[in-house]
Amino acid sequence: MKAGDNRKVIAVFSGVFVISFCLAAAADDLSQFEKIEASYFETDVRKVIQLSSGRDVVDKRKALIRYIWGEEGFPSSKLPASVQEDIKDAQYGQLEQNNLKRIDKITVGMDYGLNSVVYHFIAKKCNKKLIIYHQGHCGDFVKGVKSIAAFLDRGYCVMGFSMPLLGMNSRPTVELERFGRLKLTKHDHLKFLEHPIKYFVEPVAVALNYAAKFRYQGVYMVGISGGGWTTTLYAAIDARIRRSYPVAGSFPVYLRSGSNRDWGDYEQTVPGLYRVANYPELYIMASHGKGRKQIQILNKYDSCCFAGIKYRTYEKVVKEVVDGLGEGEFEVFLDDTHKEHKISGRALDVIFNDLENH
Repeated sequence: MKAGDNRKVIAVFSGVFVISFCLAAAADDLSQFEKIEASYFETDVRKVIQLSSGRDVVDKRKALIRYIWGEEGFPSSKLPASVQEDIKDAQYGQLEQNNLKRIDKITVGMDYGLNSVVYHFIAKKCNKKLIIYHQGHCGDFVKGVKSIAAFLDRGYCVMGFSMPLLGMNSRPTVELERFGRLKLTKHDHLKFLEHPIKYFVEPVAVALNYAAKFRYQGVYMVGISGGGWTTTLYAAIDARIRRSYPVAGSFPVYLRSGSNRDWGDYEQTVPGLYRVANYPELYIMASHGKGRKQIQILNKYDSCCFAGIKYRTYEKVVKEVVDGLGEGEFEVFLDDTHKEHKISGRALDVIFNDLENH
């Protein structure tokens, strides 16, 4: 065995050890999820929030859009590069038993050869409401097929999204002035592009522009992990999202410094983005507005990230600010029914209960 092979084995073993350690901790030492370090209470959350009126929310949203898209602005009129109706994909064959009429494949083209492939799952009996389902870093939205099936069963049409460079999305090689040729394979590479955050949210905006032709009476967004982060950010940008349900998607930055498992990927900690709108402000912006609401769902014993009860350091303040703005609702639901990084059956019950009451 070559020295390089030895290093590979060590790396793989280390990765397995870390994963096993996390899972073992989740399974055997549940007390860690019942504690909040005293240092996390040193941040006065109310003082970091710069939103005291509906006008503030509008202005903050404009500033956020300007940061993400620059002079181009929000892509309010952009449409997909292509739409293929009634495609066949064996991975979703079982959904024919879950009220699926057909799948349309939507391709959103973006700069640098980046694209996003979106599946539009159209229900046989649709309640005229659309769920945006966004998958996280584990890959293609086929990982969420059980959730998609549950939405279809309830009569919702669904659009499935993957994060940039994942799933069926392109991973182009780009020629960059001052940097040379770069193969885009992970999110950390995107920081070398102009306005990198737009590649996470523009596909949703463009797909929703296209969805206008279906005359949906309500649009809601659900995401897991990195898809939960995307749900938080996009719902803060676009008030077309009436209810949003980010699952295991984020913590404010001050809750991450003492925990490697909560630090997150590149997009979770971009200083410029969160100087414009920090996490508590994003939660408020995603919740504010007539008929709007965000339920942040966190897995108490999550084997990956954003576990435990640290949310208690900001939940009350965010809720009070949203209530003070006069329109909208915010709440946190702590799912203690499992020890995985997923959208559980209990979480789906919470989502459906809120949607049906709404």
